[in-house]
Amino acid sequence: MTIDARAPDHPTRDAGFGIYLHWPFCASKCPYCDFNSHVRHAGVDEARFLAAFRSEIAHTAARTPDRTVSSIFLGGGTPSLMKPETVAGLLDAVAGAWSIAPEVEVTLEANPTSVEAERFRGYRAAGVNRVSLGVQALNDTDLKALGRLHSVDEALSAVRTAAAHFERYSFDLIYARPKQTPEAWRAELSEAIAHAAEHLSLYQLTIEPGTPFFGLAQAGRLVPPDDEDARVLYDVTQEVCEKAGLPAYEISNHARPGAQSRHNLLYWRYGEYAGIGPGAHGRLVQPEGRLGTVTEKLPEAWLTRVERDGHGIVETEKLVPDDEGDEFLMMGLRLKEGIDPARYTVLKGRALDRKRLETLIADGLVAMTPTGNVAATPRGAPVLNALVTELSGQV
Repeated sequence: MTIDARAPDHPTRDAGFGIYLHWPFCASKCPYCDFNSHVRHAGVDEARFLAAFRSEIAHTAARTPDRTVSSIFLGGGTPSLMKPETVAGLLDAVAGAWSIAPEVEVTLEANPTSVEAERFRGYRAAGVNRVSLGVQALNDTDLKALGRLHSVDEALSAVRTAAAHFERYSFDLIYARPKQTPEAWRAELSEAIAHAAEHLSLYQLTIEPGTPFFGLAQAGRLVPPDDEDARVLYDVTQEVCEKAGLPAYEISNHARPGAQSRHNLLYWRYGEYAGIGPGAHGRLVQPEGRLGTVTEKLPEAWLTRVERDGHGIVETEKLVPDDEGDEFLMMGLRLKEGIDPARYTVLKGRALDRKRLETLIADGLVAMTPTGNVAATPRGAPVLNALVTELSGQV
């Protein structure tokens, strides 16, 4: 019997099909980070992990035939700790499993301490065409407080190296740091923009449970800005970037027109993506519907599972229409372009509540765009969770 593994069409098919490859290893663990990242001082057997990645890629490709990959993202962890040969092996495995779009975006995350010109040349030769640097701050005191291993000089040197090898590059900064003033952030952000060609990711510091920062905050030894002060810093971010020609296209991401991260847009437009590697999440559209997948988080346990079973997936959940609609709403409202209410209706099985929508419009929190989308306004974007709760009918 032949099994038809082709997916039925779905409302966000045009958002694309992406591949997320999670490399979970870091040189050190930052005190604010709750990502699935691990330090291995004894080193990593890259050849063994590459073989496991190849197996999981093949397993996932068998479930998702007839797809064309529009974006690939190597995230972590710190993927720039990989040898260029390992990156080339990963990308070759993806290319051998699916069709690749001619203009595919291939992004690799890098930390300034692991940036070397020779290594970047190797990544470029392997097929990477965009890098994202974890700069996080342009202040040595704050870099140390954030647990970063690089200095400002090293960070800016890494940005210059990236610019020399890649036409497209971005870097991250964290704001709303303890004792940060609007004036200091304005100056730091302006300096960052002077080094940014097309894209910046600007994240407000959040204190996540289970991190060292959470313990310090609970003990009163770390005091981030309160909501009112954080809102002022958010407003400064929007103002400075807008004036510099890098407006927000998403809550935390700013780009010149046409330079948006295609892979991130795929997430926010609710496209389909395969999550490969330890702790990776995926969203696959199958004949039975949209499935959420999660792989084993611990790298060595993932490795053992893949070598035994051909994949490391430990959780598969079929999303019901309520879940699909809510996810589409939550992801799409992060975008400046907003969501298509007709697509929401197809996913959710019912339309947005007109009375709730009209109330939020009257309150200046959401608006209808010229294309007919529903979008959060500048006033509504900082309270996005409340908007999603209201529009989804959860209150």
